[in-house]
Amino acid sequence: MVDAICREIKLRKDYLTNKKLTSIYFGGGTPSLLSYENLEQIFEALAKEFNWSESTEITLEANPDDLSIDNLKIFNESPINRLSVGIQSFAQADLEYMNRAHNAQEAEYCIKNAQDVGLTNISADLIYGSPTTSDLTWIDNIKKMISYDIPHISAYALTVEEGTALHHFVNTGKMKPVDESVAANHFEVLMNQLSIADYDHYEISNFAKKDHYAVHNSNYWLGVPYLGLGPAAHSFDGDSTRSWNISHNPNYIKSIQEDKLPLESEILSKTDAYNEFILIRLRTIWGVDIKDLQSKYSDQEDHFLKNIQPYLTSGHVKRSDNIYRLTNSGKLIGDKISMELFIE
Repeated sequence: MVDAICREIKLRKDYLTNKKLTSIYFGGGTPSLLSYENLEQIFEALAKEFNWSESTEITLEANPDDLSIDNLKIFNESPINRLSVGIQSFAQADLEYMNRAHNAQEAEYCIKNAQDVGLTNISADLIYGSPTTSDLTWIDNIKKMISYDIPHISAYALTVEEGTALHHFVNTGKMKPVDESVAANHFEVLMNQLSIADYDHYEISNFAKKDHYAVHNSNYWLGVPYLGLGPAAHSFDGDSTRSWNISHNPNYIKSIQEDKLPLESEILSKTDAYNEFILIRLRTIWGVDIKDLQSKYSDQEDHFLKNIQPYLTSGHVKRSDNIYRLTNSGKLIGDKISMELFIE
């Protein structure tokens, strides 16, 4: 697999016109299984085709149970300078309900151990709205994140995906379903607590200390082109074309070995591009700038201004310097607002 990814780097070296990388992200699957030699091989392949520096954000996703001291030392010795850790909760009951592989002790130890070896630039995920998460437990989760001085926190409402064990248990009555009102309350508590602790709420699900906004995620929200490598990885040309690799590992490897790119692509229609622009920008601290709207989708300006007016009146959206942003109450219904602004 690593050989194939390195080969794909060479095959797709011309996809990005800007050879200077601002972010590199090892995500999806379990990239924490990579050895030091694997990482070194990938970085050497990247270095032949692209440029980056010490200021480039290089993130690796990991689960707490994968972050042994030895693994953390390997990552710290590599160019990786940021960890994204799926903590989800520090409460054992929550982790068991979510069917997570790690336990509460591992959730805490992995953060302490990462910081001890020198990996202090950490993004940690939390999940709220679980029937096992009381208000006190949720506040305790948030306070632990703050006490560990985690510079970036991502928080998501629990969703029960079809085909998962949790979905089966909820459907058969073995576990309680998710209560949306509980999730909404948890989200309001989260916004309040992290605001007090000086975190910027720069995207609906993401909070960060100054100078710790995720470069990778921010690039995506701002429409910067990106190249995805490996099975199921997605790429975007920054304009209207999105492509993605097949998700079947053996077929991916076979195709790359034959110097064939195993990908499919789509060209976004003007309507789809506009809808995506609204959906993504409205979620962020940058909001929808009317100047951007006029330059990219001038024919939709009247539609946007007409349909956003009720939310300005209700206080769910605020306008400042012709930039439209969600208020805290608006963030609770952000998807609904976006859908009202969409073009059918």
